[in-house]
Amino acid sequence: MEYTENEEELIRLIRNYRSAYPNGAKMLEREIIELVYDLMEGEQE
Repeated sequence: MEYTENEEELIRLIRNYRSAYPNGAKMLEREIIELVYDLMEGEQE
């Protein structure tokens, strides 16, 4: 299975989320949510 660049980025962010806690967790959480919304909007087009 091949992933798009955004999907690969989402996987990378999720993998790094735990190691970022507590200092960078909020920033990563925002990035993850934003990327999920972008991917969801892209599928509707």
